[in-house]
Amino acid sequence: MKAVRVTRYGAPDVLEPADLPVPVPGEGEVAVDVTHAAVGLIDVLIRRGDFAGHGLPMQPPYTPGIEAAGTVRAVGAGVTTLRPGDRVATLSIAAGGGYAEVMIAPAAATFRLPDGLDPAQAVAALPNATTAVLALTRAITLPPDAKVLVTGATGALASVFPAIAKRLGAREVVGTVRSPARIAEAERLGFDRAVLFDSLDAPEFDVVIDPVGGELRGRALGLLADMGRLVAVGSADRSGHTIDSNTLWFGNRGIVGFAVGMFLQRTPALAAPAAAEAMSAIADGSIKLAVETYPLDRAADTHARMEAGGVSGRLVLTLG
Repeated sequence: MKAVRVTRYGAPDVLEPADLPVPVPGEGEVAVDVTHAAVGLIDVLIRRGDFAGHGLPMQPPYTPGIEAAGTVRAVGAGVTTLRPGDRVATLSIAAGGGYAEVMIAPAAATFRLPDGLDPAQAVAALPNATTAVLALTRAITLPPDAKVLVTGATGALASVFPAIAKRLGAREVVGTVRSPARIAEAERLGFDRAVLFDSLDAPEFDVVIDPVGGELRGRALGLLADMGRLVAVGSADRSGHTIDSNTLWFGNRGIVGFAVGMFLQRTPALAAPAAAEAMSAIADGSIKLAVETYPLDRAADTHARMEAGGVSGRLVLTLG
């Protein structure tokens, strides 16, 4: 089968075409004929080696791609929830494998698509929407009538939070953007309002969702009301930032980290109900993302675009 491999950490050109044996599913697994594979910032960070030494199973040589959609090719022993021919999408698969004509995925992280749902839209939205559900129900419990702030509003993960937060009872969801040119784009994604981060100065939010990290994360803490919680769901800014724990103590605030891939590896039973809620939001049109598609042999180009920044919506590789 055709695939893309990373044989060493480095720039986008380390993504190289390869011919690999077709994999066979083991117990509790399914083999998926991949039609679509999402390209995310996490794929770029892993490829560069930013997470080397952090226990991720994807170390060179490996096949990237943690989110994919396609058709079930075969099921392993013990799998009863799926069967060959089912149209499916996967959640974030820590072992990767999506940049290939056939990938292996845990059945517990693979879900049948409703009839008529575009697989490109599903792979673009389902993993992040499921992350949003779990972040707001497991990492924290969204307070009733909450006022929510989401940093980096037009990013792929941030963009699904308005719909999910409102489904869970949020009163208002505000997004921050880097430039005035992005305000209209963020508001089209469902944010009640979009603002420049520097225009905020009051501790008015019950919850801050932060996929950005870095120095901005420390500043965002000051925007939390008493007993507010910041959920760190990513770290697009890899510069790092130290936070004095006394600012949490005296401010009656908290930070919770949430890495969905690691979480679902340890608690796979929680994937299905969260994915069902996420799929409902996608199917009814509450979440609809802009998607750009590229053939598999342009995987390096998509990584270069992600690395350059400024991508709106999601980039998706197509196969078959």
